[in-house]
Amino acid sequence: MNTNTKRKPWVNWALFFGTMIIVFLLGLLASSITNRKAEKEYVFKPKLKITEREPRNSIWGENFPREYQSYLLTADTSFRSKYNGNAKIDELAMDPRMVILWAGYAFSKDYWQSRGHYYAITDIRNTLRTGAPMGAADGPQPNTCWTCKSPDVPRLMQEKGVAGFYKGKWASMGNEVVNYIGCADCHDPVTMDLRITRPALIEAFRAMGKDINQATHQEMRSLVCAQCHVEYYFDKHRPGAEDVAYLTFPWKYGTSADSALKYYDGINFTDFTHQLSKTPVLKAQHPDYELYLTGIHADRGVACADCHMPYVKEGGQKFTSHKITSPLANISGTCQVCHRESEESLLENVYERQEKVKEIRDKAEVELVRSHVEAMAAWDAGAVEKDMEPILKKIRNAQWFWDYATASHGASFHSPIEVSRIIGNSMNECQEARVMLARLLSRLGKNQEIPYPDIATKAKAQKFIGLEMDQLYKEKQEFIRTIIPLWEQKAKEREDKWGKELSK
Repeated sequence: MNTNTKRKPWVNWALFFGTMIIVFLLGLLASSITNRKAEKEYVFKPKLKITEREPRNSIWGENFPREYQSYLLTADTSFRSKYNGNAKIDELAMDPRMVILWAGYAFSKDYWQSRGHYYAITDIRNTLRTGAPMGAADGPQPNTCWTCKSPDVPRLMQEKGVAGFYKGKWASMGNEVVNYIGCADCHDPVTMDLRITRPALIEAFRAMGKDINQATHQEMRSLVCAQCHVEYYFDKHRPGAEDVAYLTFPWKYGTSADSALKYYDGINFTDFTHQLSKTPVLKAQHPDYELYLTGIHADRGVACADCHMPYVKEGGQKFTSHKITSPLANISGTCQVCHRESEESLLENVYERQEKVKEIRDKAEVELVRSHVEAMAAWDAGAVEKDMEPILKKIRNAQWFWDYATASHGASFHSPIEVSRIIGNSMNECQEARVMLARLLSRLGKNQEIPYPDIATKAKAQKFIGLEMDQLYKEKQEFIRTIIPLWEQKAKEREDKWGKELSK
């Protein structure tokens, strides 16, 4: 019998490919083992013992270099999407109608899109909304305005007490609040667990009958953002802290735009009186968290960090990127983790929602401008407070709903249906106010249409409401030239002292 029977060719090929598959799988196993060893070594070898309220991000970066280096990338402001991004954008120049809508309030002077956490200190120092009279060291804004800008805040709250920190004028702590938003704002220095460092959020949960300590880890990945990305006001009638600008969230009745309006009406709160119409206006801040809660991503359990701080791998180690920015700057690492559509399709999907919301928002703004100008005409024609009170209530409601939708970053994508509903409420309230104004003006002998102002540019709009911008800029530059260097010198002396203590 012939024992050298030839194998069939397909058997040889099967053995070859089988061997290749086994080698490939063994390679993956070896790589996985190597990566796990690297991760273990990385996690359990901190270089420094970080103290409870250490505000300096660079010190935390000694123990967590990858997270820190990724965070430094937030200094890059080159990304700009169709409507937002992290570039420095003059919102008033883009939309001069807002100058009219905020006439009589600091936002009519200066309103730039936020460049991100890295610039939190720089931008609040430079804005025209702080430090007036601009050349003085004691402006009209309270210390509370620093609350969300720095990890120095938890340190100062611990030293001075919460109400003690909120008390006083903004400029009085300019040499203390110097480190931009960072690690200590969200992390426990020993365990690195996420934690809440701003009492306003804890107090807001308590007002709703909830315990924030019961939040899951996934919920905390949004709640640390909710410490600041929310609607708030300064309560100057808080028991035990009267005449202190105590940071408070209007969440007693819930987190919707309607429940916040109910809350503010119940305490008769007003941010400012409109310069033209004399409307008692509510200025929305940035209810990002509240509107996120009404969207599809929150409904599916997606946290803020999932999209704005995605997981990345580097050198075999998986960690959370701290380059906090728009998901559109990294669609493959954010949107496409869950969605299988192409980048082009996903981007088109986002822009479609933003465009539709912007279309109705622009129409609402035009109606609001008209209502303020027509209300001014009614006052000039001899209207009395009894005539105007129900009209101004409508305008107040309309502006609140518009501002609530407008002030939120990314709301037209986070929750396009809810934002559209809110803007719809604004338009409805505004149209009712304008019908009432038309009847009143007619009764006062004004039967001609009130002309729409020429506010085609930011400069024209500011001139229309009587702002002397050249003087404001001059005063601010003097403030930056003379006061800020003194703050920085004192801060350097303090941190040099900390450095010597750390070296011991």
